[in-house]
Amino acid sequence: MSQGPLMPKATAVWLVENTSLAFEQIADFCKLHPLEVKGIADGEVAAGIKGLDPVSTGQLTRDEIEKAQKAPHYKLKPAVSKVKLPEVKRTTKGPRYTPLSRRQDRPNAILWLLRNHPELKDAQIIRLVGTTKSTIQQIRERTHWNSGSLQPMDPVTLGLTTQINLDFEVQRAAADRPAALAAESGASLLPTEVSTAPEPEETAEPGGREERIDADSVFAKLKGRHQDEDDEE
Repeated sequence: MSQGPLMPKATAVWLVENTSLAFEQIADFCKLHPLEVKGIADGEVAAGIKGLDPVSTGQLTRDEIEKAQKAPHYKLKPAVSKVKLPEVKRTTKGPRYTPLSRRQDRPNAILWLLRNHPELKDAQIIRLVGTTKSTIQQIRERTHWNSGSLQPMDPVTLGLTTQINLDFEVQRAAADRPAALAAESGASLLPTEVSTAPEPEETAEPGGREERIDADSVFAKLKGRHQDEDDEE
């Protein structure tokens, strides 16, 4: 399906006023409903809109209009543009683009992020507000040229980022923070085979149950010996 003219209603106004094309032909070329074109001809639609010549704008040729006027069922074919626009490739790499009117607020936003979310890495701050690592370092160390006048301001309120992006980066930093703290403190979890191993049995200590059993048996033997001697007497 071909695209219509840049200004379809203005083009339709011009074609209604300057040609004898059928309403269906104009509607097909301008991608409008035939009733809309009829309303333009009756002055009920597009009142006050100035007609736009599609021939002068290179969207239609004079020969094509004359051919269509002779055949009411002929469909107008738009003129092929001789100018080829270069394709624009969208890239996702690089710092976030910040409008010129908002760039002066970036240091305030960086200060706000450093104070309220110290867990964020420099790369995350760069993604959020589109700054540089050196600028972040200067604001952190208070060596920025405008450090005395900086005021912490929410980057979402300033329009530098969205709340969804900010929440995502904060959650991502929070998820990485426990592992980083564990690595810094040197703490580590015990291996599974160590934590699940059964506790070793307690060894007998001096004066324990085994020694008490031996003492009882010796005492019983001595008592039996004395009983035998008494019987002999």
